[in-house]
Amino acid sequence: MPDKIVPVNASSRRGRRPAGQDARADILAAALEEFVDRGYEASSLRSVARRAGVDPGTVRHWFPDKPRLLTAALGVSGIEPDKVVERVTAGPVETLGERLLEAVVGMWDFDGGDTVRVVIPAIMSDAGLRSLLPQFIGAAIMAPVMRAIDAPDAPLRTALVASQLSGVLLTRYLIPLDPLASLAPDQVARLVGPTIQHYLTGPLPAP
Repeated sequence: MPDKIVPVNASSRRGRRPAGQDARADILAAALEEFVDRGYEASSLRSVARRAGVDPGTVRHWFPDKPRLLTAALGVSGIEPDKVVERVTAGPVETLGERLLEAVVGMWDFDGGDTVRVVIPAIMSDAGLRSLLPQFIGAAIMAPVMRAIDAPDAPLRTALVASQLSGVLLTRYLIPLDPLASLAPDQVARLVGPTIQHYLTGPLPAP
């Protein structure tokens, strides 16, 4: 199960953590505050270390990179965005949409969807976290994918892909809609992947 997500209170985002708290918990609390305050891309492991009152090496001991630090702070520490991107981009461009969808669904299916049913409502109920989620998806997952295919109109394509992925997650886990909710990840990928593929590499209508 994920770590508990605690909504960030603006009044608690300043100053060092009290001595004696567990270092990992300090880092996670500071990371969530840093990401919400400064945004995902402007934050760094070093800035999180400063806020937590620890050495940057201590942060790297627990969290080797920024994407994994954020996923842990959001309560989904088992997710490794770099591994997802590696799996998605390792194959023909023509079937990238299917691999992306299968990777995302498989990532949440490991516990029957329990994690996503806890994490997504918690994120959506907090304005700071809600604005942080698309930044993370864009920078940690979609940006490397778009660079791999060098497609034009990357921001628009990223938004279209995200809209499709979020719809699948919604109807599979939060508001289960059968038979989609009961299909295996590879079956969902074969059905919905071509739509994502079009968003990634297909022609888009002129504005």
